[in-house]
Amino acid sequence: MKTARQLITGVIPPLEPSESGINALGMMDDLRVSQLPIVKDEEFKGLISDTDILTLNNFDETIGNYPLSLSNAYVRENHHIYDVLRLFDSLKLDLLPVLDDKGHYIGSITLAGLIHHISGLMALDNPGGIIILEINEKDYLLTEIAQIVESNDARILSMYITTYPDSTRLDVTLKVNKIDVGAILQTFVRYNYIIKASFSEDTYTESLKERFDSLMNYLNI
Repeated sequence: MKTARQLITGVIPPLEPSESGINALGMMDDLRVSQLPIVKDEEFKGLISDTDILTLNNFDETIGNYPLSLSNAYVRENHHIYDVLRLFDSLKLDLLPVLDDKGHYIGSITLAGLIHHISGLMALDNPGGIIILEINEKDYLLTEIAQIVESNDARILSMYITTYPDSTRLDVTLKVNKIDVGAILQTFVRYNYIIKASFSEDTYTESLKERFDSLMNYLNI
């Protein structure tokens, strides 16, 4: 299980409240981020964004005096990676501060670092096949899906579910450790599963990895 503490990157220095707005913007530009944490004696004061600074339009003002639109944007160190993902998505962040149980700042998670960890969860570096099943919500049984895969001397490396608004339909995407998924597909059909798509060649896995590498290069520009 990945927790927030395990996702921290060491490249994000916090800002002191006495830092000026113009200096904060300069640090954001150097680090290629749109937000930075404000910390005083390990106490987290809030997350300041470039929008906060530009809106006030007083660049010599110390950031401790700025109204912060993201004052409560943080995650606790023991929170799961899914909590981290939810906050990144809902708040549209480049980075997320991590606090201990006493509210002390212990580091930040960057978007690029988070994506790197997600790639591990998706097993992008492992060769294998991809199977996408279309399932009604009430018919979804993870134990049965796993049993079908394992009955063909394979195992699930990663899995995720796609839901659709106003629908009980699910897309279940499986990454298995076999490149040739033909026998697995036949078994799913015997169990009356709908095969929405399948990819059984190394080229598909390599394509996913190439796209991930391209994204990481873009985020590190």
